[in-house]
Amino acid sequence: MVYDEVTMPYPQSHKSKTKARILASAAELFSRKGFQKVSIGQIMTLAKMTHGAFYTHFASKEALYNESVRLTLDKSRAARLVKGPLSVQHLTDLVANYCNLQELVSKHEPGPEAVLFNEIGSEKEEIRTLFEASYSRMKKMLETRLMALGKLKKLPFANDRNVIADKARVILASLIGAVAIAKSLPGEAESKQVLTATQRQILLMMGVSENEAENMLHG
Repeated sequence: MVYDEVTMPYPQSHKSKTKARILASAAELFSRKGFQKVSIGQIMTLAKMTHGAFYTHFASKEALYNESVRLTLDKSRAARLVKGPLSVQHLTDLVANYCNLQELVSKHEPGPEAVLFNEIGSEKEEIRTLFEASYSRMKKMLETRLMALGKLKKLPFANDRNVIADKARVILASLIGAVAIAKSLPGEAESKQVLTATQRQILLMMGVSENEAENMLHG
């Protein structure tokens, strides 16, 4: 059933739920296809609502994109893991969240790194600004965890802010690059190899042994 809030008035609680449905649909499509390749019509179709109901909740597609990306980042497993225990394995879970190995071919929620990948090179100022904000937020999240682990002597490199910042940059660049390559390859097997190899190298960089890395990746 397709709902039309323009001609059918609903209580505030219903409006909140329908806005959440629009946001969920937008997050799904934007994460997988990017801003330019998604239309308001596609979003509303996925939300099972009429096109006209969109403007009851959002002023523009850009406004929806901004809010949906923030929702993706806030809901991501990585964001929740920031408050978890301080261990290299826990940080590994945070890092590995960038792409469940089945995510590219399943209905699992896309990770925030997929959002960043889709908007690489965007010429729209609003999107470039949001991309920078999202990148900075994720980089800060990684730096905070790496600094905390460094203070506990759990990492094989200096607990220096510049060193930590570079490690965070390497992690993010590796993750986003891996997603870019994996999503461009026609074969699922090679895509998984790219993702797994990237995870493995990040684990090794953080001092995890080869055997431990294999257990984490395939255990």
